[in-house]
Amino acid sequence: MKVLSVVGARPQFVKLAPIAAELERRGDEHVIVHTGQHYDVNMSDVFFSDLGIAAPDDHLAVGSDTHGRQTGAMLAAMDEVLERHQPDWVLVYGDTNSTIAGALAAVKSHIRVAHLEAGLRSFNRRMPEEHNRVMTDHAADLCLAPTEVAMAHLREEGLSDRSVLVGDVMTDVLYQVRDRVVGEEPAVPAQLASEPFRVATLHRAENTDDPHRLAAIIKALGSLPEPTLLLAHPRLRARAAEQGLDLAVGSLVVSDPLAYPQLVSAVMASIGVVTDSGGLQKEAFLLRVPCVTVRSETEWTETVDLGWNVLAEDPAQLPEAVLSLDPHATTAAPYGDGHAARRAIEAILAHGGSRACSR
Repeated sequence: MKVLSVVGARPQFVKLAPIAAELERRGDEHVIVHTGQHYDVNMSDVFFSDLGIAAPDDHLAVGSDTHGRQTGAMLAAMDEVLERHQPDWVLVYGDTNSTIAGALAAVKSHIRVAHLEAGLRSFNRRMPEEHNRVMTDHAADLCLAPTEVAMAHLREEGLSDRSVLVGDVMTDVLYQVRDRVVGEEPAVPAQLASEPFRVATLHRAENTDDPHRLAAIIKALGSLPEPTLLLAHPRLRARAAEQGLDLAVGSLVVSDPLAYPQLVSAVMASIGVVTDSGGLQKEAFLLRVPCVTVRSETEWTETVDLGWNVLAEDPAQLPEAVLSLDPHATTAAPYGDGHAARRAIEAILAHGGSRACSR
């Protein structure tokens, strides 16, 4: 069987790692296409080396642009890639522009599509990611769901006959990385080495593009009594520069994004996480670190239901949410046991590995 993976953003590189390892273990052919959606070295190339993933077979180098232009550039480039590689399956990950572009390109080339992390819903139609994930699920031949909640969403949308519960592949790689870095000193600035600190990330348009909202979030983070390590995504730095906003205010300590193993180590050493990232809020839960999510909703509702994640849409509520969060210990494992990649590949094999398409 020949599988072509389409990735382009940090969470997708993490999800790719256990899939690539499983395909290699089984001896199946695997082609990796990097769209270049995340073009900064710290958000892209370093993940491949740190997670032990082979270099991409193709790099589309689309870079940053508006959603329409970026997705269009990926679509235009994917035709030649698919014609050259002729895969049995195209595997897309998550909910980015790379996800929908890879799925649409494959559908139009009559190649089977599997969607990893299918069935997640925020029910917020203002989010580009929500449209990407819904359209990808309905275009896919196989929906690989991470949770029972995701499976329920797929059933409600009439997709149960092509949906399989496999667990969450990010759990696979997180547990592997956690076990590798446990006991290591976290790679954080020296002033944080001997005192309690939090880890924060911000990148979503709804939090970074409105100058008043972004300033309010930064002010709230800077007002916390313990220092917060703000891992400044390129989008955040660009928007702050455009708005003339200083990120290093109050107790905020600003740093570049960390490589994934160092991020895991830093979160493990922290007393809490503040983020608008879907991946990081789930990783915090898996590491049993309290999290406040700067959004009005989350796709990972289990983290909220279990008390380890609190939503804080209003920046004014952020300090109180951070300081009052005190979750109860839990052994719940809604995201699986760390073997989702194996189940995902087995599901693809069970649905046929030949080039012939069912469309």
